Parts: sequence; C-alpha cells; structure tokens
Amino acid sequence: MTETIPGTHLDRFPAHREGPFHPPRAYLDLQRERPVHRVTLPSGLEAVLITRHEDVRAVLDDERMSADETVPGYPFLYEGAFESPLKGTFMRADGEAHYRIRRMLMKDFTVRRAQAIRPEVEAIVAECLDAMAAHGPPADIVTDFAFPVPSRTICRILGVPYEDREVFESNTRAMINTASTQEQVGAAMQAIFGYLDELVTRKSAEPGDDLISRLIVEELEPGRLDRREMITIALILLVGGHETTATMLGLGTYALLEHAAQRAELLADPGLWGTAVDELLRHQTIVQNPIQRVALDDVEVGGEVIRKGEGVLLVLEAANRDPRAYAEPSHMDLRRGARNHVAFSFGPHHCLGHAIARMELEVAFRGLFTRFPGLRLGGEPPLRPPGVGLFGVESLPVTW
Repeated sequence: MTETIPGTHLDRFPAHREGPFHPPRAYLDLQRERPVHRVTLPSGLEAVLITRHEDVRAVLDDERMSADETVPGYPFLYEGAFESPLKGTFMRADGEAHYRIRRMLMKDFTVRRAQAIRPEVEAIVAECLDAMAAHGPPADIVTDFAFPVPSRTICRILGVPYEDREVFESNTRAMINTASTQEQVGAAMQAIFGYLDELVTRKSAEPGDDLISRLIVEELEPGRLDRREMITIALILLVGGHETTATMLGLGTYALLEHAAQRAELLADPGLWGTAVDELLRHQTIVQNPIQRVALDDVEVGGEVIRKGEGVLLVLEAANRDPRAYAEPSHMDLRRGARNHVAFSFGPHHCLGHAIARMELEVAFRGLFTRFPGLRLGGEPPLRPPGVGLFGVESLPVTW
C-alpha cells in the first residue's frame, strides 16, 4: 500500500482528478509537503514521485535518468504489466540510440516547417468549420473538429490517406487505455503496423512528397534504417500526431467555453492566441500518467538522493501547477507567459512535434471561436475514464 501522508489525500496511486480543470489535489499536496516521495505502485514496485517544476525539468534533462524500460528498476505502473508497445523504439532509448532517429526526423518538425504548412492547416480548419456550419447546431466538437483537424494534418505530413483513418484512430484508443489487455494492445499495434507495412511497400514503388516517402528514399533504401524501424517510426508519429492534439483541442475548447471573460479578450485581441495556447497547455496538461525513468547512478534531486536502480515518476500536471514557477498557478491567465511549461516534456525526449502542435492548436482555436463567437456548451461533456493515459472529454456537445 502507498503510505498515507498526514495533511494529504494520497492513499493510493495513481491519484485521480476530482474535476475537469485541475490535477489531483493529492499531487499538489505532495508538491508542497514532500516533493520527492516514495510510493508503492499497483505493480508492486516502489518508485520516487516527483512533483515540483524545477525538479521535473532537472530529471528530464539528466542523462543519468534512463527512459529504457529494460533497465532493472524501471517503474512499471500496473499489476500484470506487460511490454510497452514502445519497447525498443527511440522513444524508450537513451543517448545515441535515441538521437540517431531524432536527427532523421528533426527537419520535418521545426518551427519553420510548422509555418510552411500553416496555410494547409488553415484550409483544413476552414473545411471542418464549413461542415459544422452546414450541418447546423448542435455539434460535437470532438468528432466534428478536434479529431479531424490533427488527423488530417498528420496524414498530410506522413503521406497517409485520410480515408484510412479508422485503422489508426480506433486502434490508438486501445493502445493508450490502461484497461486494455496485452492481447488488445498487441492486436491494435499489429493492425496499424500491418497497414503501414503495406503503405511503405506502395510508397517504395512510387514515392510522394511526404515524410514516409522521404524516409524511404533517404534512410531505408541506403540502409540507415531497417524496414521494421522505418514502420515503427511511422507508427509512433501517426499515433502521437493525432491523439494528443485532438485531446488538447477538445479539453481546451471546454476550458475556453467555461472562461467567458478570457475568451472575449482573445476575440478582441487575436494577437494573444499564441500566448493563450501555451497557457492552455500548462493549465490543462492532458498527460495524466507520469513520465517514467530509472536512475543509472545516484542522483540528488530536491535535496534527496535517488539511488541507482530506483524508478522515478514525473508528474507533469503537478509540475505545471507549481507556485514556485507560476504565480497563482490554478488560475488560467491567457496573457501569462508560460512557455517554460512541461506539457511537451523536456530535455532529450522533448516532444518532437511541439512546434507543429502549437501551430495547429493556435489555428484551430482561433478559427473555431472566430467563426462561432457565440459558441456555448450544449450539455455536460463526459470525461475520459481515469484508465486512459491522456485526460480529456469523450465528447463536447455545443451549439451556437
């Protein structure tokens, strides 16, 4: 059992939110009283829970903290834990094994590249909004807007036909749901992998103007990537490129609808949208499963020593509400300069697609509320269950 701390409510791990717009209170209590705290996980393993912004950034940027789940002591969260779909990929690699793949991908995810595809994203947003307007109220922001925009965008970047989206959208949900069995996760991953395998075969014969084609020509054919690596990279980018941004679009829209005064400021001053996106990312951190690391050596964090072989859990949603980093952190202030948040993680594993995600969110939020300034909730949105690694709304009924 996890130790119960006097003055806090953490008697189990993981803690769950009590409402839609704030992280679990237990994590914030720990942040104040025991920012470096050992907990027993449902898997039976012990790990060090870290909740302060400064400490989280320090650990994420420390090469002595490994993302490799094969290292002894890696903090698997759940009972009956099975191999992650990411095992053996660059997402679970350290040092050169990780940088080797990032170097191949970085030029497709720069700020310059994000701005280059901005007109295409603006066109996608406009088409989705046209369809909403033509259909007329009510609408569901999640199905009518939040998912189509990033799905169509990442499909365009990778060269995946958007009409095949059901293959990756439904199977992604199975992969991120912690209630899924090993068989369900394996089947979902294999479905996407098999689809992409066929797509790589087609693009090898006839390359296009897209990322998968570029990787085939520049990396696969010269032998710098093998076929399995190539397909796995495409899978990670496809899954990560639509689900996270879609989740943030849904939850962020909900937050904006509940903060009418700040929404009015944005409509009056559209130049605020870029700053507003970072504050939404900070305030509404969607990653509710902590980031996992394991210490490769003794490391001092927050005045305490984490021993070699100890697992570490980094709570991003708590770090982004740390009063040491942000004044009145529970208050959503869309004029706040929150660029140093950790919603995209930090350090070597900082989200590769952060520039494109920021651009998509800005274009989508601005387009939605400019087109429908009278947008309002059409009912209470159901929240995702705690077992899903990304917090958000299952649906978001609106009218105007």
